[in-house]
Amino acid sequence: MPEQNITANFTDAGNTYYTGYLAAAKRLGITQGTGDNKFAPEADISRQDMFTLLYNVLKNTGNLPVNATGKSIDSFSDSQVIAAYAKDAVSYLIKTGTISGSNGKLNPVATTSRAEMTQVLYNLLSGQ
Repeated sequence: MPEQNITANFTDAGNTYYTGYLAAAKRLGITQGTGDNKFAPEADISRQDMFTLLYNVLKNTGNLPVNATGKSIDSFSDSQVIAAYAKDAVSYLIKTGTISGSNGKLNPVATTSRAEMTQVLYNLLSGQ
């Protein structure tokens, strides 16, 4: 449910249909924003941001996947460019097979497509 009292929201949350949702995501710890109490709601989202938000939602709701694939973050040639804030989330989602990368890379700073998000959600829902 969106927040009704949005006084503790991000400073750039505006007054739109998503304002209450951003306040709820902040309160629940799903996102800490981009820094300086901002969220950048109109900006593109990187793959590592998507993974972090997804991980935080699953953790917050008690629905983290538990299966283990034996893969680790070190299996990917671009793991060193993953931001510190995203490493735990990305590592966990790799370990559970929720994300698998492409051609040995995760492309964490690239923006994500709707198709890639759909694949990640499918993996979660199908127990991959």
